[in-house]
Amino acid sequence: MNTAYYKEYYDLERSHWWFIAREHILRDFIKKIIKNNNLPNKKLKILNIGCATGKSSIFLSEFGTVTSIEYNEECVAFTNEITNLNIIHGSITSLPFAKSSFDLVCAFDVIEHVLNDNLAVFEMKRVTNPDGIILITVPAFMQLWSHHDVVNQHFRRYRSNEIKLLFEKDNNGKIIFSSYFNCLLFSPIFCIRYFNRIFRFQDTNSDSGSDFSTFKFTILNSLLYRILYFESKFIKNNIRLPFGVSLLFSWKKSK
Repeated sequence: MNTAYYKEYYDLERSHWWFIAREHILRDFIKKIIKNNNLPNKKLKILNIGCATGKSSIFLSEFGTVTSIEYNEECVAFTNEITNLNIIHGSITSLPFAKSSFDLVCAFDVIEHVLNDNLAVFEMKRVTNPDGIILITVPAFMQLWSHHDVVNQHFRRYRSNEIKLLFEKDNNGKIIFSSYFNCLLFSPIFCIRYFNRIFRFQDTNSDSGSDFSTFKFTILNSLLYRILYFESKFIKNNIRLPFGVSLLFSWKKSK
């Protein structure tokens, strides 16, 4: 097991501006979902798919009982050894749960890693209770494709209409809300990735070339967090951002 790699990722999930801001945006949004849909706060049955080193499962536990599942066996072993999360090894395309098992099914930046995203969505819907909710985030816009996507083993980045089509195929639910986020930083990120792609630059701060190495322990970390988390004000008030580096999408299953 590459313990050093998973330890680095464990630390990133708990210190990097992007992970922290995304968590706070999602927490605010889930609070709104619970209120608007009369869900039992703190009593939800929650499935967290692709939980990695578990930070997202910890914050989701504020809203109910969380079942955590992760595809990477080494990541499961590492996280179970240093936390009390008891993560299950499994795949989003073959979830080891009965149908209609969960009130809230979450997959934060997961389905872009899956070749058959149609099957991933089918499985998420299958294990969601009637009147239950699916909440996902994905990277947005193929124009932002970079070495970061390659090293993180992404198959694609999405536009809003592409995610909507994935969920509307079976006509067994309705979209609650969809919006891009990380909008304010879109232009600088686009420019950096564009020039890196044209001139074949790679991130010299990291052996992997992942964007997550950038600013992780600098004063800019706090500034970038504040810029991204500011967008939560729009999302909480149902204001859809027209573009962004990422996309948030929520869907409710019919009775």
